[in-house]
Amino acid sequence: MIDRKVLWKPFTANREFNADPRIFVKSDGMYYYTNKGEKILDAVSGLWCCNLGNNHPKVVEAIKEQAETMYYNTSFQIGNDLELELANELVSITPEALNHVFFTNSGSESVESALKMALAYHKAVGNGTKTMILGREHSYHGVNFGGISVGGLTNNKRHYNNLLKVAHIPTILDIKNNAFSKGIPEHGANKAEALLDTINIYGAENIAALIMEPVAGSAGVHIPPKGYLQRVSQICKENDILLIFDEVITGFGRLGEAFASTKFGVTPDIMTMAKGLTNGAIPMGAVVASDKIYDGIVDNCKTPIEFFHGYTYSGHPIASAAGIATLKAYKEENLFEKVANIASYWQEQLHTLKGSDKIIDIRNLGLVGAIHFGAENGVAGVRGDKVFKECYKKGLLVRVSGDIIALSPAFIVSKEDIQTIVTTLKEVIENLD
Repeated sequence: MIDRKVLWKPFTANREFNADPRIFVKSDGMYYYTNKGEKILDAVSGLWCCNLGNNHPKVVEAIKEQAETMYYNTSFQIGNDLELELANELVSITPEALNHVFFTNSGSESVESALKMALAYHKAVGNGTKTMILGREHSYHGVNFGGISVGGLTNNKRHYNNLLKVAHIPTILDIKNNAFSKGIPEHGANKAEALLDTINIYGAENIAALIMEPVAGSAGVHIPPKGYLQRVSQICKENDILLIFDEVITGFGRLGEAFASTKFGVTPDIMTMAKGLTNGAIPMGAVVASDKIYDGIVDNCKTPIEFFHGYTYSGHPIASAAGIATLKAYKEENLFEKVANIASYWQEQLHTLKGSDKIIDIRNLGLVGAIHFGAENGVAGVRGDKVFKECYKKGLLVRVSGDIIALSPAFIVSKEDIQTIVTTLKEVIENLD
C-alpha cells in the first residue's frame, strides 16, 4: 500500500484526507469521476478555473498539437509566436488602455508581478517615496509573500513572520445591511471613504498602489455595493495611487462580461488574471498593464532590461496554445453571453434556499454564489465542512471557506444542473444538526 504521507497537499487537512482520500481519475463536461466509480457534478469549475467545462476538446487538441511541435522555449531574450498571438487576443477583450501583457504561471505570480510593476513605475517616474501597498480586509491575492501581505485572510498569515509592511482598508461584507441581496448590494458605497482615512494616516506621497478583488472570491463571494468601486477609483486617481484589480477569479466571463472591470465600468491601472485564461488545462497567468504603466517604466529606464522580473515558463508555448483555444471557445460558443442570460435563473434558484435558520446570508452575481452559515455552537467552520462533505457524498462538488459554501459552475451549466445543485444543497442543509 502506498504511503500517502509522501504527498503534502495544499490547503488540505492532510491527516484527515489521508485517512479517507477523495480521488478523481477522469473529467468530462460538468462532471468528475472518482476511483470508486462515483460521478461528481462540478459546481465550482474545478477551482474557479474550468469555465468551458472539463476537458474541452478544442483545448485538448491545441495542447496535443503544440506538444508535438515545440513544448518549451526560453522566455528570456527569445520569443514564440503563440505568446504574441495570445497577448493580442487578450487585449482585444480587456478594458481600453490596458494594452500590455506580461505572462506568469499562476494567479499568485501575477499578483507578485503586479506589485513589482507598481513599485517600479513610481520609481521610474520620480515618485521614490511611494513604496507602500494597500490591500483590503477579507481579500485573497495568492500565497507568495507579497500576496499574503496585501491579502486580508488571517489564516494565510498567522504562521509567517517578516511579511511586507502594508495597510488594509475595511471589508465590503455587510451582512447586517445587505443580507440576502440579489446581485449588487444597495448599501455601503460610503465604505470607500475609509480609503481616505488610510491615506490621511500614511500620506498619499508614500502610497504606491491599492490592490483589491472587484468581487472577493476565496473569502466567500463578497460583492461590492453600488458605487463603491467607482468611488475607490476616483480617490486613487486624485491621490496618484495606482489601482490594481485582481481578476484571477472574476476574469473571463464569470460575471457575464469579459472582466469585472467591464461589468462595473471601472478601469484599473493594472489587472491580474489566471485560472480561466487556459480553462485550467495548463498553469498560466498574466498581468495586463495600462499604457501609462508600460510607458512610464520602459521610457524612463536607464538600463537595457527595463523590468528586471520574469519566470522560466513565462509565455510557455503549450500554455499559450491552450489560452488561445480557450479564448476562441469563449467567443465561438458565446459563453459570456450565456452567463449573462442564465444569471437570473441562477439567482432565482439559489435564493430558494433562504428560510433555513442555519443560513445567515446568500450572495450572488453573474454565475457566482455563496451560502453563508452561522457558526455551529459558536465554533466557526464546522457547519461549512459538514455541508462540503455531505454534498460530496451525494455527488456534488462545492467549495468550502469556513462557514461559507462558494459556487461557480462552468458556463456550460444547464438549468437542470442548477436544479440539481440547489436541490442537493437543500437536502443537505435540512439534515444538518
